[in-house]
Amino acid sequence: MKRKPQSLIRRVHGIMFKLPYMITCEEFEDFILAYIEGDLPRNQRVIFELHLKLCRECREYLASYRTSMELMKKAMNDTTLSLPEAPEDLIDAIIAARDS
Repeated sequence: MKRKPQSLIRRVHGIMFKLPYMITCEEFEDFILAYIEGDLPRNQRVIFELHLKLCRECREYLASYRTSMELMKKAMNDTTLSLPEAPEDLIDAIIAARDS
């Protein structure tokens, strides 16, 4: 009986994370922001990128993470977004409560 390719992929994936210096997907998440900002030391970056090459889920996660960061930066720079003004009586009530 022929083995399914998926079972081979799972076996390789399991072996891959037992290699020296390999990181897990959970550890990958710990380094993602430093990687994006270019703050990972060279040796950690090499290990991170090796994991990235071998793990489709983490590649997708990184792409999603980058997209989220870009959207957040765009929203923060968007001058058309503004918070509504707080009612004057609410401000007065907060000041009065703080002072008492």
